[in-house]
Amino acid sequence: MFKKVLIVDDHDDINKGVLDVLQSFDIYNIQKSQYCDNAFLMIKKAELDQEPYDLLITDLSFIPDHRECNICSGEHLIATLRKEYKDLSIIVYSMKDQLQKVRLLIKQYGVDAYVCKSRNGSKDLEQAIKAAFEKELFLSKNVRQALSPRHELEIDDYDIELLKQLSFGHSKEHISNLFKDNNITPSSLSSVEKRQNKLFIQFKANNATHLVSIVKDLGLI
Repeated sequence: MFKKVLIVDDHDDINKGVLDVLQSFDIYNIQKSQYCDNAFLMIKKAELDQEPYDLLITDLSFIPDHRECNICSGEHLIATLRKEYKDLSIIVYSMKDQLQKVRLLIKQYGVDAYVCKSRNGSKDLEQAIKAAFEKELFLSKNVRQALSPRHELEIDDYDIELLKQLSFGHSKEHISNLFKDNNITPSSLSSVEKRQNKLFIQFKANNATHLVSIVKDLGLI
């Protein structure tokens, strides 16, 4: 079983619950951080001291406060760590259940488990720890469809950005100009219109508002 664990979460009550689950596995070398920057430095120092962590359990969202941060989210922390620590086991423990986010964390960053904070969160976390130790993927029930091959989930980063901009109420013209300014291609108005129409068909949406509502219900944005 895991020997040294770092919990990264800015809620004390959540930290206590995670601590209880870990101790049920007779894991007692546990440290906590409420800031992603601190967590990254702790992992770096542990590696230099040749006493590395073998499991990270992190939330994704952290409430901003007076401290300035370079790494301000769990996703950013995971992305940063994966550049150096390929073998570190990582469990995400989050309120977020956006399927696209789950897919990204699994496919791009290789997280070992995604557990939703819910009524069954502690039980799921127990299963996730066992699975991660055995090098098996674990997902809470309500996000398991993130890896479904269903066509409605097969959208790329360009689609996600387009959908986000539509959710902000931006016009196709505004989105086209925004994409040009940020070197997002294709950025022409005709390309944005074609992709939006494709999404209308794909999700059987009547208009942009309906489309945004559908993809939000699916947890894609």
